[in-house]
Amino acid sequence: MVTDYQTGTGDQLSILGPDRSIGFAQFHRENPHVYRHIVKLCRQAKRSGRDRWSINGLFEVLRWSTMLTTGDDFKLNNDYRADYARLVMAQEPDLAGFFETRSRRV
Repeated sequence: MVTDYQTGTGDQLSILGPDRSIGFAQFHRENPHVYRHIVKLCRQAKRSGRDRWSINGLFEVLRWSTMLTTGDDFKLNNDYRADYARLVMAQEPDLAGFFETRSRRV
């Protein structure tokens, strides 16, 4: 079963507040597989002994692994990194605190 936060429907994105990246909600709604891949990579890192990881590094691994398996460049906007980090930590209890986040600049 796909939960609401994976499809971007409902109130799940409200945890990001009104200042989330422009376009993030639409991208998330149209690309639920991105969230699933991010969570999968985070859990793989945890199983290998990491308590924390960089969302920047994760995005690059995601791009690389997608390119290797599909031959396509993976279009992933860097502006969405903080939004995905916050969403994952809020929605996945086992990944709470996995990323270091800073206050948002307005």
